[in-house]
Amino acid sequence: DTITRRFRYDVALVSALKDLEEDIMEGLRESRMEDSACTSGFSVMIKECCDGMGDVSEKHGGGPVVPEKAVRFSFTVMSISVLADDVVEEVTIFTEPKPNSELSCKPLCLMFVDESDRETLTAVLGPIVAERNAMKESRLILSIGGLPRSFRFHFRGTGYDEKMVREMEGLEASGSTYICTLCDSTRAEASQNMVLHSITRSHEENLERYEIWRTNPFSESVDELRDRVKGISAKPFMETQPTLDALHCDIGNAAEFYKI
Repeated sequence: DTITRRFRYDVALVSALKDLEEDIMEGLRESRMEDSACTSGFSVMIKECCDGMGDVSEKHGGGPVVPEKAVRFSFTVMSISVLADDVVEEVTIFTEPKPNSELSCKPLCLMFVDESDRETLTAVLGPIVAERNAMKESRLILSIGGLPRSFRFHFRGTGYDEKMVREMEGLEASGSTYICTLCDSTRAEASQNMVLHSITRSHEENLERYEIWRTNPFSESVDELRDRVKGISAKPFMETQPTLDALHCDIGNAAEFYKI
């Protein structure tokens, strides 16, 4: 009956940092930072990834009956930096050499669920989001190199593809008239305007729009309401960082080629 197996987020991060213990100590030595002086001020940048793994059903019999689709949520330790007590600038002591490699990607949660099944996805990933939010405000004390050291975590959800971002942000699916996960462009607008696009969406705004969709305060028709909320149809459950997405990158590239 199990549809998901997962680690607790903080436990998984401790394990990942302990794996990097030698790299952290080496980084401190190379930066000529006095080992005993660096017990606090460590910052860890985490890249989160979540994607469907496609069809994983047992094809030849003999195995347990499982739903056809699986989704994996994982993270990568991108970099570790330290701000020593008597220093003004942060010093990066570890950078993941292969940040997009399967080898640096730590699995956190494996679930038997179709990535389009928004309700199940929300239920399974909700606790992970809660754990992450709790860690943003706290520090982790961990023994590295024989001394207790204090770590803060910064999370970047940059490993989600467009389909996943749409599921997590409560947007209409990828066939929507509203093509962008970061602004309110429609297909028609994007084809007319290759340059003037800016990032306008935020997680908070998406939540407000969902409330408008849910309550329909102006008693509008479905089409009018849809036009007002620009393709928000469900409650977002995971914040996304407003970084440049593939669409705007393509538009920017196209504009550059057009100039040439």
